[in-house]
Amino acid sequence: MNAVPDVTLNNGVTIPQLGFGTFQIPPAETRKATLTALESGYRHIDTAEMYGNEKEVGEAIRDSGIDRDDIFVTSKLNNQFHKAPDARAAFDRSLEDLGLAHIDLFLIHWPRPKSGNFVEAWQTLEEIYRSGRVRAIGVSNFQPHHLRRLLENSVIVPAVNQVEVHPYLTQDEVRAFNTEHDIATEAWSPLAKGMVLNDPVVVRIANDIGRTPAQVTLRWALQRGDIVFPKSVTRERVQENLGLFDFELGEADIAEIAALNRDERTGPDPDNNG
Repeated sequence: MNAVPDVTLNNGVTIPQLGFGTFQIPPAETRKATLTALESGYRHIDTAEMYGNEKEVGEAIRDSGIDRDDIFVTSKLNNQFHKAPDARAAFDRSLEDLGLAHIDLFLIHWPRPKSGNFVEAWQTLEEIYRSGRVRAIGVSNFQPHHLRRLLENSVIVPAVNQVEVHPYLTQDEVRAFNTEHDIATEAWSPLAKGMVLNDPVVVRIANDIGRTPAQVTLRWALQRGDIVFPKSVTRERVQENLGLFDFELGEADIAEIAALNRDERTGPDPDNNG
C-alpha cells in the first residue's frame, strides 16, 4: 500500500492528503466503489448529503472491517439548511445515514450569498464542534470575501476550504488567502472532469516520466500542498490514482502545469450558486 502523507489541520487533527471522492457516484454503485477504495489503501472518504450516498458510504466503511478510527470521513451541510435548527437536524441526519458516532470533517457545502446565511450556519457548526460529534469543521466553495465575512463573525477559523482547483483553475488568490489564515485547501474536481488529461503539456510530461496524465495532474496538486480526492468506479483507476508517492515532479514541470490556468470552472461560480 502506498504511504499517503497526512496534513495537520489548524486544530491539530490530521487528514490524509489523498482521499476518495464520491460526487456523482450513484448510490447503487457507491458501496462497491468505496469498498474498492478502502481495500486499495484509501483512508479518507469525501461525501455529502447532496450526493445522496451517505448511507452507502457508511455501509462500505462497516463492511471493510477497517477500524473506524483509521478512516477519515468528510460530509457537508446541504444548501437549504443554513438556519440553525435546520443545520443541527442536517448534521444529525448525516450521522444517522452514515451510521457513525462522529464525523471527522463537516463543511458548509456552498456559501449561497444571495439566499443563504452562511454566518448562521457556521455558528451552528461551531456549536456542533464543541459538542464533540465532529473533529473539525470547514467550508466549501468559499471565496476570500465570503471568508472575511465569516471570520469577522466567528470564533473558530475553518480548518478546510474545499474549492474547485485544477490546472485550468489554479485558484491562486483563494489558496493564498487560505494559507494566510492557516486554512487547508482541498481541491475538488482535480482533473477538471477529465479535460486536462488530453492537454499537450500534461501528456508530454506524463510521457517523459512514464506516468499517466491523471497521476501527473494529481501529483502537481499534492506538491502544491493541496488535499485531493479523485473519484472513480473502476478498480484500475482507483489504484492508479493512489500511485502518486513514488515519484516527484520537477519545479519546471510544476510551473509549466500552473501556467495552463485560464480561470475555467467546471462547476458553478460560488457567487451565483444560490
